[in-house]
Amino acid sequence: MPAPEPDTSELIVRTARQLRRRWMASLEPWDITPHEFRALHATTHGEAPRLSEIADRLRIAPRSATEVVDSLEAKGLVRRTPSPTDRRAVLVHPTDAGRALAEEVAQHRSTLGEEMLAPLTPEEVTHLRDLLTRILDDAP
Repeated sequence: MPAPEPDTSELIVRTARQLRRRWMASLEPWDITPHEFRALHATTHGEAPRLSEIADRLRIAPRSATEVVDSLEAKGLVRRTPSPTDRRAVLVHPTDAGRALAEEVAQHRSTLGEEMLAPLTPEEVTHLRDLLTRILDDAP
């Protein structure tokens, strides 16, 4: 008896896992983890975030965000400065090297996504994006 066809939610999960595996493996040349990239990326858009804001964006504990930023700082990709408005807060700024790396890795990530979606026509990609956006917008 053939295996049953996977349901749609299972296909979404399997697709996301495959994309995540490719994404994680592709980061090796830059010696950066997905969490490190996401934290670095958070520092390159808008004003320098506080550590607590990075934790919120990554949906991780503040202590874990501190460890991620420690790692980025050790690699010379970010620097910490005291907040000028709150002496208890620390802001995280990208260095020039961090900004360049974030841009390069973001472009690579976009290319990976395009490769994964290559079997689809541009219209199908647009339709898939619209459907997934609608699902996420309606999620609790």
